[in-house]
Amino acid sequence: MEIRVLRYFLAVAREENITKASEVLHITQPTLSRQLSQMEEEIGVKLFHRGARKITLTNEGILLRRRAEEILQLVDKTEKELLEQEEQIEGKISIGCGELASVRRLPELFRTFREKFPRVTFDLFTATADLVKEQMEKGLIDVGLLLEPVDMEKYDFIRLNEKENWVVLMRSEDALAKKEYVTAKDLLPLPLILPRRMNVQSELASWFGDDYKKLNVAFTSNLNTNGAVIVNSGLAYSLVIEGAVSFWDQSKVTYRPLFPPLTATSVFAWKRGQPFSPAATKFIEHAKCFLSI
Repeated sequence: MEIRVLRYFLAVAREENITKASEVLHITQPTLSRQLSQMEEEIGVKLFHRGARKITLTNEGILLRRRAEEILQLVDKTEKELLEQEEQIEGKISIGCGELASVRRLPELFRTFREKFPRVTFDLFTATADLVKEQMEKGLIDVGLLLEPVDMEKYDFIRLNEKENWVVLMRSEDALAKKEYVTAKDLLPLPLILPRRMNVQSELASWFGDDYKKLNVAFTSNLNTNGAVIVNSGLAYSLVIEGAVSFWDQSKVTYRPLFPPLTATSVFAWKRGQPFSPAATKFIEHAKCFLSI
């Protein structure tokens, strides 16, 4: 399967029309149709439903589209990195991170690095540690800022000193907002939003002890912001890492810490043995010095 044909496939998937896709690709319609037919024959599945006016993807086509986008993203990233080898240090460094307190270390890290290498730019990808690691495995993200617990067997990392504090999100006028802190007993009768990550849920299970099985879990959520929308509607209370919550306008949604306190740590990590671009290599070297202080 050629990269060129994957680009043809994605163009047709986006345009949903052979004629429009051929115009975008600057090739003839018969050539494009022939290439797609040969592609279907090569892999042995039907990729398109060909209607009179519109082309849609089969289930196999939807799967291929997702994989093709990942493949081409990695190809484009690799081509850029190869071009950078012989040039002055420049390029884009991709960083995945959760909504963590340790993100506050990044601005100064970026500033001091760009003083040395002003032509380097950064791409920030916000997601859970599991999704960031998945992207790192595929080579689509260079480094990650990950909330522990997380399996670091394949990674080199720096454990950061910042404590990530667990809190409860609630409406500002809620009765719990009048408390200094929130206990497990306070939460037992309430509808809750828990994190989606199972290993993080395990940390909460240890904190709740035997009461964990009694919880009224109404939702799970991977990041704080959308959970806060549910909280603001009055449907539930959300257990989250404080992270960036302290920067929010708390006139509608506020938070209180858990008691006894529950904390976590985070790590700045990169895949062991991964070939990095010159820019990413320099950035990791810089981070080792800067974050170890």
